[in-house]
Amino acid sequence: MRGRHDLVVLGGGTGGLVSALVAAGTGARVALVEGERTGGDCLWTGCVPSKSLIAAAGLAHRMRHADRVGLEPVDPRVDFARVMEHVHGAIRTIAPEDSPRRLREAGVDVIEAPGRFLGAGRLEAGGRELRFRAAIVATGSEPRMPPIDGLAEARPLTSDSVWGLRELPGRLVILGGGPIGCELGQAFARLGSRVTIVQRAERLLVKEEPRASMLIAARLAAEGVDVRLSSGAEAVEGDTLVLADGERIGFDRLLVATGRTPRTVGFGLDSIGVRLDGSGAVEVDRTLRTSAAGIYAVGDVTGLLPFTHVAAHHARVATPNALFHTRAKIDTTLPWATFTDPEVGRVGLTEEEARRRWGSKAIVVQASYATLDRAITAGEADGFVKLVGDPRGRLKGATVAAVAAGEAIAELSAWMAEGAKIDDISRAVHPYPTFAEGAARAADTHLAARYSSPRVRALSRAALALLRALERPR
Repeated sequence: MRGRHDLVVLGGGTGGLVSALVAAGTGARVALVEGERTGGDCLWTGCVPSKSLIAAAGLAHRMRHADRVGLEPVDPRVDFARVMEHVHGAIRTIAPEDSPRRLREAGVDVIEAPGRFLGAGRLEAGGRELRFRAAIVATGSEPRMPPIDGLAEARPLTSDSVWGLRELPGRLVILGGGPIGCELGQAFARLGSRVTIVQRAERLLVKEEPRASMLIAARLAAEGVDVRLSSGAEAVEGDTLVLADGERIGFDRLLVATGRTPRTVGFGLDSIGVRLDGSGAVEVDRTLRTSAAGIYAVGDVTGLLPFTHVAAHHARVATPNALFHTRAKIDTTLPWATFTDPEVGRVGLTEEEARRRWGSKAIVVQASYATLDRAITAGEADGFVKLVGDPRGRLKGATVAAVAAGEAIAELSAWMAEGAKIDDISRAVHPYPTFAEGAARAADTHLAARYSSPRVRALSRAALALLRALERPR
């Protein structure tokens, strides 16, 4: 494709792919520049491989605990190499959807080479100089390596490199108790590794409700994971991790899961005036516009929520803004899920955040899955749902920590986006028996409390007495 492009997209992960395809669908002249593989972290090292591994580990766990539903438990023989072949088979199956071929068929000019901005309206890639009206930076993120003495010499695994394993580590130590550390820690433990999670913070999953953190920590411990909270790593000496208190933990492999950092170095962003924040992320406004004219950014590189679905949402906002100078803004109602067992789904405010904003007027209602019929019948009654509302009863946040929480949180996100009240969830008809009823049961408690308050009961009794007096038998 020759001549000036309407849009150049730098980066071929989810944000970049969606941006390029949306632009091509409008008839724009669009180029996508990717120096490694299209598909990004989600396809090659993130969502797809991790959920494939979790699926295998989850089945092994259910086989061992089949007595929950009246079956004979079986301890499966885990061939880790075959499990990893399943993981890579899933990647191979999905890869064509994210391939350069598919992009080119859609009308995207794909340049499979590293790209670098040269100046306003100019980018170099693969020996070509591209000129453009607008550009989208979608270069993603990479694992953050903490400054620990001896760590590099231990050849630590990360969420990027762990997928090269073909032998199950006997002793696996994981640095970090966030979503990646908890998901992979539970999966490897279920497949047979002796797992230790070392978390500097006082609880796991620090962005979630404390009750969800406690639930996951208890489940991991019950499954044999050694969870070390408020434990800082001081050094690595050979095959031993030395903690700040002097304790030493031996390992066969060490996995670093202490977060990710935006990938912004080496792309010439400074040459076009793109400003970065203190963490190295590209600064954007709610339209995803950067400090440079005509330059937008999407996905992990912005330092906003680091999820695939968020990157796709960003792309659908930024692309028309970049092409047509529209002023669409990113949604603030963005859910996420951690795929431990049980899963943890979250959207909006936590109870603590709501209390800081509205004090005792914040509305918080909960329901336990211990009394949810579908959870009981499935032998999965370990979990809860919490709904958070403002003083007017409008839904402002939700946490589901239970089986299928990732599915249930989608409905609650839709309710929030509509500005619905907690009452609305109770009144909506949910199929019985389903896991999605959990949120409705929590909403039921709010509705019941309203109708059973002393003031409402007094008014109801007066109204009923009047009706009894007025309405005579016919």
